[in-house]
Amino acid sequence: MFRPKVPTMPQPTGLVTPPAVIQHTPQAPAPAPVVTPAPVPARPTVQLTPGAVIALVGSGTAVVLVVGAVLVSMLLAVAITAASVAVCALVVRSLLASEGKRR
Repeated sequence: MFRPKVPTMPQPTGLVTPPAVIQHTPQAPAPAPVVTPAPVPARPTVQLTPGAVIALVGSGTAVVLVVGAVLVSMLLAVAITAASVAVCALVVRSLLASEGKRR
């Protein structure tokens, strides 16, 4: 009663096409590709001098410090907001409790 009945289809309905016949055709081998040497780069490679390395390290350190300061300030803002909401909730609860005791 609760089992689904799967319809059976002994023969397909609609248009039935016969299977396609695949014939093998011989192919000639492909010619070997011509290998050309890689072109020489037109501009020279970048070489870092000691001054450039110091500048890169300094700028990387500055970026890390700035991003860290921004993240810490965002975390501090969230913490201050949460503390102020908690204080407001305590004040409202106290006001509601004291009003209930007066009557």
